[in-house]
Amino acid sequence: MTLALATTTPGEPEIFASLQGEGPSAGRPSLFIRLSRCNLACQWCDTAYTWRFTGDNRPHRDSAAFDRQANQLILAEDDVVSRLLAFPQDRLVVTGGEPLLQATALARVLTMLKAERPGLHVEIETNGTVAPSPAVDPLIDQLNVSPKLAHSGNPRELALIPERLDAWAADPRAFFKFVVANPVDCEEVAALQAAHAIPGERLFVMPEGTDSETLREREKWLSALALERGWRMTDRLHIHLYGDTRGT
Repeated sequence: MTLALATTTPGEPEIFASLQGEGPSAGRPSLFIRLSRCNLACQWCDTAYTWRFTGDNRPHRDSAAFDRQANQLILAEDDVVSRLLAFPQDRLVVTGGEPLLQATALARVLTMLKAERPGLHVEIETNGTVAPSPAVDPLIDQLNVSPKLAHSGNPRELALIPERLDAWAADPRAFFKFVVANPVDCEEVAALQAAHAIPGERLFVMPEGTDSETLREREKWLSALALERGWRMTDRLHIHLYGDTRGT
């Protein structure tokens, strides 16, 4: 029984300690594990190495294709657990790709981890299209749900599933994080908030960008819109600290 992980370098899984860079837990010391595979294809995705392998022609702004063998690592579940327990952090962020595509194996890994570290807080970063399985759902403490807007390039019927958005809005563990590139994107966010009764205190808007200059420029107008709409705004702290790099 295995998990498919992303890599930092060939043969090295992307398991690392850092400060959470985004959303409601920004600034918190955390342990990260990045899983491979995704069911969506965002044009601006900054972790395309988790899904856009050679032969995958889904659109991306860089048109880059990644060798699967170098960028995906299959590890036994007990090996994953051992590697995670080597870190002292009591907050685990499971990211991707789309982690909930591997919910069955993830549930077994989280069960083993929580048995060894009962106070472990588990956050799942998800694109919001996949429901947590009955096995993994009770093991999740926080869901950072990032529905993809029209500018992501994903078909609406794949990226914005009404019944899933309703379910996330009703789940107090779920925080919404919308990636915004221009002011018109905020109109789409407002429409989704109204359609699915998303509480403002659990709705974050975040500028799209992989460098500090772009983030700061977009935050100038995004902050005003967040204030006007009663939303929360999140930065991308890890970009300012480490740049657009793996394992950070």
